[in-house]
Order: sequence, then C-alpha cells, then structure tokens
Amino acid sequence: MMISTKGRYALRLMIDLAQQDSSSYISLKDISLRQDISIKYLEQIISLLCKSGLLQSTRGAQGGYKLSKKPEEYRVGDILRITEGCLSPVSCLEKPENLCSRKDICPTLSFWTGLEKHIIEYVDSYTLKDLVK
Repeated sequence: MMISTKGRYALRLMIDLAQQDSSSYISLKDISLRQDISIKYLEQIISLLCKSGLLQSTRGAQGGYKLSKKPEEYRVGDILRITEGCLSPVSCLEKPENLCSRKDICPTLSFWTGLEKHIIEYVDSYTLKDLVK
C-alpha cells in the first residue's frame, strides 16, 4: 500500500483549514499558495471532501471552504479512506468478505490481516488536531 499524492495533499489541505479561523471560509487560491499545490488538483480533492461532508463550501466574494467539524473530530484514517479508498495492504482484504480461493490454505493471510489491523488502528488513532500540533 502506498498513499498517493491525492491522499497526502488531502491531509495537507485539511491541516491548512484546521490552522485557520474556523468561522471563516478560506479560498482555494489561498490554500494553493500556502501549500504549493495547483488549484486544479485541489479542486479534485475538495470535491471528494465536500461530497463526503468533511468540508463546507460557499460561493461568492467571501466564498471558500471550511471544516464541517472541529479538528479533533476528524480521524486521519477517514480522510485517507475518502481519498484513497481501501487501505488494505493486499487485494484479498479489500472487501468485507475475502473471496480468494486460497484463503483457507494461505500461509500469509494472518500476516496480511495483522498488518491491515495495525494500519487501520494507526491511521485512526490520529486526528487533525494531533497533526496541527
């Protein structure tokens, strides 16, 4: 498993918003300048985060984006799952039911299951507030 630029940039964007005044909407242009990420790429990421309810948006001269909740209410794992999809290290664990024909005889399945458990526990143990510190 490798976290793509979309996932990494989503975290940077969310941290940037968490560091701003929570009552104000922040323009994408300002975020782009601070984070050195193109507006076009940020638009793709923002779309995912708004659709999932993590961000609020408004249009107009004072328009922009802000967090829907307090920074301590956002788990890093949730942000990564929205932008990356499944965080499983192997494809056989991507769905709730393992459909692999070798699952009953696979000597590595317990290893991959354990690794997945550690990954999920780790990314879900951090909040935006933790990363802002």
